[in-house]
Amino acid sequence: MTMPLVRVIAIGLLFCSLSGCDFLRGYAEGESAVMRDFRVGDRTGDIGAMRFVFDDFGGLSTDTLETNALPWKLATTALLLAGGPDVPVTPDTLRRALREFGFIYPDVVLNWPRQQQPRFDKPLGVVSGMIGRDFPKVRLEVSNLGCASCHAGITYGKDGRPTNEVWLGLPNTSLNLDAFVGAVYQAVKRVKSDPERLLSAITQLYPNTSKEELDTIRKFVWPRLVKRVAELEASGDEPLPFSNGAPGSTNGVAALKFQFHLIAAGTAASGSTSIPELGQRSLRSSLLYDGVYTSKGASRFGQVAPGAVSDAGRLAHIVAFFTVPTMGMPPDRAGRAMPQVEDVMRFMAGYSPPPFPGPIDRARAARGRAVFDANCAQCHGSYSQDTERLRLVSFPNRLVAQAEIGTDSTRWQAIDPGLLQAISRSELGRHIDAANTGGYVAPILSGLWATAPYFHNGSVPTLWHLMHPQARPTRFWVGGHALDYGKLGIAGTLDARGTWAYPAGYQPWSKPVLYDTATTGRDNRGHEKEFATLSESDKDALLEFLKLF
Repeated sequence: MTMPLVRVIAIGLLFCSLSGCDFLRGYAEGESAVMRDFRVGDRTGDIGAMRFVFDDFGGLSTDTLETNALPWKLATTALLLAGGPDVPVTPDTLRRALREFGFIYPDVVLNWPRQQQPRFDKPLGVVSGMIGRDFPKVRLEVSNLGCASCHAGITYGKDGRPTNEVWLGLPNTSLNLDAFVGAVYQAVKRVKSDPERLLSAITQLYPNTSKEELDTIRKFVWPRLVKRVAELEASGDEPLPFSNGAPGSTNGVAALKFQFHLIAAGTAASGSTSIPELGQRSLRSSLLYDGVYTSKGASRFGQVAPGAVSDAGRLAHIVAFFTVPTMGMPPDRAGRAMPQVEDVMRFMAGYSPPPFPGPIDRARAARGRAVFDANCAQCHGSYSQDTERLRLVSFPNRLVAQAEIGTDSTRWQAIDPGLLQAISRSELGRHIDAANTGGYVAPILSGLWATAPYFHNGSVPTLWHLMHPQARPTRFWVGGHALDYGKLGIAGTLDARGTWAYPAGYQPWSKPVLYDTATTGRDNRGHEKEFATLSESDKDALLEFLKLF
């Protein structure tokens, strides 16, 4: 794997970025409670999988409280209270509320390497631990996002309907962090006049909360939080410093710029990208959609030497620094996560995507292979001759320039000289070469059938639409969607207004959002001439072949 840990997201604001965390008067850090218990317990399982799901990678501290982490008990309790007196303050109600934002409480992790399934008292990928100091006496449970919050996705049944079973390495195509942060902010505004009611509800929802933690919230967190909310109300009432985009999208460039103080809160910052699937990333020579990062002094584009593919630590030093925008880690501390990241990468080295659950016409897929080999392999790589599951055997790491590919240029253009200079001067610059590449690396297609919507910015709902540029809808719904196994992508039909809408009677499992391709950074044009000469029969066969990825 070369891309993993967590694809850069940065929520930009969570609670102590609102309230300020100087109450700890110095640096303090915590540790994922699950990983702490694991280290003293049974180690017969795969520690890389444990880290993927439960490790904090150093992301629970007073530093991250000022950027991405949050007091989970306070935030989630406020969210429920804001629903009104008829909303029960119970764990079941909280689960239902969080699912609206695309958070997952899975029944089963299908590719979990241990016989005993993990348990989740928080959503998949939300990692927590206690931080504190003795002078003054403070104790606070802090939560942040780990790998699995973005890089573990639901699977689908034979009918294309979503299940509550997940696969580590698939993207969470429904996670809507912007909506979650906005809802928590509005919740605090609604309940801020009655802090004692909030504290009482915290003990109702989390009965094991200690007196020390309640005192910390009452004396330090809540007063500063209310003050900061009032300041935001007076200055535009906007809690987010930038947008991450639609469900299943992240804005890593804006997050990194925010960390380097290159954009101000409230500044429009486009450049969102879809969370990627993580299969076969060991064949990448550079990371991210535009190949912006590569190892110091290494070739940015070109095939990876066969011996390097099996080296789990080859790109760990780059991946460790993804924690800077994702978890709010300071660059000088991110390097400490390299050993844990190597464990994760060893786990992901054996990764394969879930098999396509629907029927496959093998004869048509065989014809599709010939179409792929003749038209697609030069950019997307060559695959094994296996009849059941394909394996990527070589990948060209080809950069496709903007003039050739024609897809939305906002993402690569966001890598500006100011950001490159900040990276080179930081701790990251000791390990990473960053560059504006002027285009996008043709992606690895592992697990393609399960990862709609498509393109780097998630602007096309199905692969059928990708192959028929003139039919691409300008608007479509995304989040909590089912899959269409014929068109390979988000199940839907065109309504009277030309919007790709969910099938009649379908109830999405999370709250969907309307994706408008007229918005900056969301253009759905590009990659058109590649299909111009293909017959409908060729396109149909190619779709069938892509089910094997």
